[in-house]
Amino acid sequence: MKQSGVRGERPRPGLRQDLGWDDGQHKDAESTDDGKRTGGGDNGGASSRRHSSRKHPGKHRILRWSATTLAVLILGTAGAGYLYYQHLNSNIRKGERSSGDAKAEKTKPNAAGQTAMNILLIGSDSRNSAENLKLGGSKDDVGNKPLGDVQMLIHLSADRKSAAVVSIPRDTRVDIPKCTDPDTHETYSATNAIINESLARGGAGCTLATWENLTGVYIDHWMTIDFSGVVKMADAIGGVEVCVKQNVWDRPLPGVPGGSGLKMKAGTKKVQGTQALQWLRTRHAFYSDLGRAKAQHMYMNSMIRTLKKQDVFTDGGRLMNLAEAATKSLKVSEEIGTVKKLYDLGMQLKTVPSDRITMTTMPTIEDPQNQNHLIPAPADAEKVWTMVRDDIAFDKGGAGDSKKKTTSKEQVSKDPADADDRIGVAVQNGTRTATLAAVGGRANAVTQLLVRNGFVRATADTTTAVAEAKTVVRYPSAELEGDAQRIAKSLDIPLSSVKKSTDVSGITLVVGADWRTGTTYPKQSTPKAGDLPASADVVKGTDTGACMDVYSPYRW
Repeated sequence: MKQSGVRGERPRPGLRQDLGWDDGQHKDAESTDDGKRTGGGDNGGASSRRHSSRKHPGKHRILRWSATTLAVLILGTAGAGYLYYQHLNSNIRKGERSSGDAKAEKTKPNAAGQTAMNILLIGSDSRNSAENLKLGGSKDDVGNKPLGDVQMLIHLSADRKSAAVVSIPRDTRVDIPKCTDPDTHETYSATNAIINESLARGGAGCTLATWENLTGVYIDHWMTIDFSGVVKMADAIGGVEVCVKQNVWDRPLPGVPGGSGLKMKAGTKKVQGTQALQWLRTRHAFYSDLGRAKAQHMYMNSMIRTLKKQDVFTDGGRLMNLAEAATKSLKVSEEIGTVKKLYDLGMQLKTVPSDRITMTTMPTIEDPQNQNHLIPAPADAEKVWTMVRDDIAFDKGGAGDSKKKTTSKEQVSKDPADADDRIGVAVQNGTRTATLAAVGGRANAVTQLLVRNGFVRATADTTTAVAEAKTVVRYPSAELEGDAQRIAKSLDIPLSSVKKSTDVSGITLVVGADWRTGTTYPKQSTPKAGDLPASADVVKGTDTGACMDVYSPYRW
């Protein structure tokens, strides 16, 4: 996706502008040169609806995230009586954690017995209620399956002293696995499409499986929230401070339709209600969709700081009203589907100080197949996900942190390995990525390497198309763990990349995108705390001086 990245740059001629629900001119399909509507996609053409970054709903997306976070905090402090507790429980809607094929392994405790937690927050664009429809969008979309308008991962460190938030832009093209809708039991085949389509292909559980396969991060829980109830909770905060460096007016310009309507003078101002929505929708004046995401992260951090200053958690009446709205708006994965479990989760979220919260966007580049879409930036995106998987803090420790880390040693299997010439292993080529085609012949090349090393029963499986960011050795049962580790050790693959999996019937080595060339597995460098790539566009939780630059045509 092209973006106006420098001050004074004009929107590029011929680039379709944001005509979608963001700017109040929703279109449900894109017209082709012959005047026909584009459709396509299996199961009702979900991929034809609101999928381009120029026509997707952007209004309220951060409010959905904010409302979800607020809801957890509220539920974590609610001390209502038993009947009210039961009433709130009955409000909460639940769904299964995963409804798709995913291979991520559950997070293991560190040496101190602490386990990191990952929570996926999804904002739905559903118009399937009168209340949601009033908030915008086309009546033509009523009855359609919602798309995942906003998707963010909250990573709580194992010691609960820091938190990271990583968002993925809604128009990022990824592999979506085979999913089954838990409500309709409809099955969707695996596909390569933009990530917000995953919600329409099996619900939040399919979005979770998509994230796990993309990132290699095990996700413990998901939460979704739609338009209804969000604005009420946002208003209940009483306003959030935001800042622009220049006077801003995000309005239609010649050749550039749409605009959020945001109009405010330079400096810091408290916004709420309609103006808060305008801030969160603004794209043109903030250069691009990525600029809008940064403005949304600023708003989110400001909201968290505001809540910590308020007496919302000691004002019983106000707290009950917010809890009521929150439980009616939330849908959560079933393992956290009670007020008590949300309370426990809220207590963990509350322990993280503001100066240890870091918000980022997954590094992306323009999709070579479609300039309106994005794909993960290969090296930078993988570095971010490595830090999440390995529980490496996104900041450098915060004031007063001892920075001492407890690390666990690789666990060597007690199961003895068989003789090398008796160990069977299938080798697959998993070097394909969203940006790069698979390297031809990699399965055969690594198979020949194993044979030369004495593993004469190694065979190349060239019939299975897979994609793996990192090389992995999988085994199906405990009695093969020692053999799998022996395969890994012979190639200098770390034992942490040896995984038990029910997806394989025998030892399977998948050569990942991290080993596209050569006969020696490349040494993997471990990122340090705070060593995020510059392209991650970091926003700190305590950055009270954050201020948005305004694209010159939208200044006044």
